[in-house]
Amino acid sequence: MSISSGAPSGHTPLQEVARTALLAGLSTIVAGGAAAQSAAAAPEAVPAGVTVYAAGSLRTALTEAAQAFERQSGTRVAFNFGPSGLLKDKLLAGERADVFASANMEHPQALAAAGRSGAARPFARNALCLLGAPSFSLNGQDVAQRLLDPALRVGTSTPGADPAGDYAWRFFDKVESSGAAGPGSAQRLKDRALQLAGGPASPTPPPGRSVYAWLLDEKQADVFITYCTNATLAVRESRALQVLPLPQKLEVAATYGLAVLQGATPAAEAFTRFLLGEGGQSVLRSWGFGPP
Repeated sequence: MSISSGAPSGHTPLQEVARTALLAGLSTIVAGGAAAQSAAAAPEAVPAGVTVYAAGSLRTALTEAAQAFERQSGTRVAFNFGPSGLLKDKLLAGERADVFASANMEHPQALAAAGRSGAARPFARNALCLLGAPSFSLNGQDVAQRLLDPALRVGTSTPGADPAGDYAWRFFDKVESSGAAGPGSAQRLKDRALQLAGGPASPTPPPGRSVYAWLLDEKQADVFITYCTNATLAVRESRALQVLPLPQKLEVAATYGLAVLQGATPAAEAFTRFLLGEGGQSVLRSWGFGPP
């Protein structure tokens, strides 16, 4: 995977998020898994002061941010990672947590509307990329025409359960509305998409594996539409995979939202302030996320 380290002029904010994610991914390839090793070494006997339900795409970044917060405050943080839509449903059904960190704004807003949390606050941005198998190629076509090839197996997350799937559906709508492909193209893409991740019945990868790298290694798809941060972590695991940012006219914004649940521990607000402040934002930037 070749990525230029120079920032061309005229970058859109989403292109910059995608570029940041790709460069951060390369940095983590070189740096190795120090954050994960540190998390594994943390003593489990100490009770957590803050329980966070968080989008799976935040796992690596929030784990490192929590370690920094713990060193600063002495308060432990425990996580439940998963698809944001499924976590939102669990919280609405009464499961207990202090903070909800979602890959969209709609799910924390739904909790606020139901009286389960305070107001939702944006705290990070992401962008969509194509994660291609080693054999994947655009074949000299633009992205829209290549994805419409009926022989190509296109993987996505599950809309409704996982915001990554909702963003993929918005991307398909944009393929048609932008004129990149003709009438009916959005529905054709949705009908053909393989909803392989983020759903209640989605397959679970082996421990320690990226679900996206695993699905492509298992030849379940030829290309996956996912967050650029997820794609760069997958390439760290399987170097032969390819990351391709979307063209500017097909970009879809992914804004992440944060909410403190009703009845949260006093440390919950301190943790959200940390994530919104420079300490948390610097960690998020290092893993490829853009500012809110």
